[in-house]
Amino acid sequence: MKKKILSMMLALTMVISVTACGLQSPNASSTGTGTPAADTGAAAPAETTAEPAAPADTTTPAAEPEVTLVYAEVNPLDTIVGQTATAFADKVTELSGGTIKIDIQASGVLGSENDVLDTMLGGGGTIHMSRISAFALTSYGGEKSMLLSLPYTFVSREHFWSFATSDLAEEFLLEPHENGSGVRGLFYGEEGFRHFFTTKEIAGMEDLAGMKLRVSNDPVMNGLVESLGANPTVVSFNELYSALQTGVVDGAEQPIANYKSNAFPEVAPNLILDGHTLGAIQVIITDAAWDSLTQEQQNILVEAGEYASQYNRQISEDAENEVLEQLKADGVNVVEVSDVTPWQEAVKSVIEENTKGQEELYQQILDLAK
Repeated sequence: MKKKILSMMLALTMVISVTACGLQSPNASSTGTGTPAADTGAAAPAETTAEPAAPADTTTPAAEPEVTLVYAEVNPLDTIVGQTATAFADKVTELSGGTIKIDIQASGVLGSENDVLDTMLGGGGTIHMSRISAFALTSYGGEKSMLLSLPYTFVSREHFWSFATSDLAEEFLLEPHENGSGVRGLFYGEEGFRHFFTTKEIAGMEDLAGMKLRVSNDPVMNGLVESLGANPTVVSFNELYSALQTGVVDGAEQPIANYKSNAFPEVAPNLILDGHTLGAIQVIITDAAWDSLTQEQQNILVEAGEYASQYNRQISEDAENEVLEQLKADGVNVVEVSDVTPWQEAVKSVIEENTKGQEELYQQILDLAK
């Protein structure tokens, strides 16, 4: 009996011992140095010795925000000014890595130069940039810009570029910003000398007398046309073709490349090369758009503007000469002017009237021809 009781106690002790060996702490590793873990078919996690994560680098500059600037151009893209706009836009894309996009709206889809200026100066915010004729600002308080459009101011392209690369250029570009107009100039270019073209055949200056010649609403051009004995008639550029076609006006004036690109030879096939003004242009941006850009973005626009200005200088004269030869080949009546002296004499009063109070500044421009 004692042996039986002893045997039963020994068996119970063994059961308790085996059961105790099967318990594990919830935090115990299944790959400890003791009994191997049961094979569950899953790989055991590898031991890692990773360093603590380094704090974020707060000195890394944030990426520039993406910006789209709407750029108005009244002429087609195949013109000198259209090609200049494309060169500027492409350079901006390159320098910004695509974060700044120049959305060129060409062929006057956003209106005439005056329409565009009204929108930009009115603060509508739908047009941020535009290429304009320098004289377009004269109706908006651009007294200095007016000097660039006076007849026979620039005697050659070289004379103009001497101005455009001088210290005076910056002063002229910033004038509208400084007088509170709400825009500022970025860079200068040119589209060739401007000439009169007519629906009626002409041989010289005297044939312009009595004609209705289209002008924008500009005091200098009004005075120029009147001094030649013609009648200035304000017509929107977008309506000029039909105005010539229907006889509302008998003629107008434009640079040679624009004359051809806008199909004006179809309705006014007489071109007299009087070269009364050089088509000085500037690209402007609203102060609101400029102030919304970062310093880096502003620098990109300035650098792209310098590039586009040089590009314009390279292509303008060659493009103009090529177009002129095409016009002659197409049968346009091209009248050469061998002596501009009578034209200069006729417009003296226009120059005197529009340089009052700015005689010294105007003389500085003239002196750049030397």
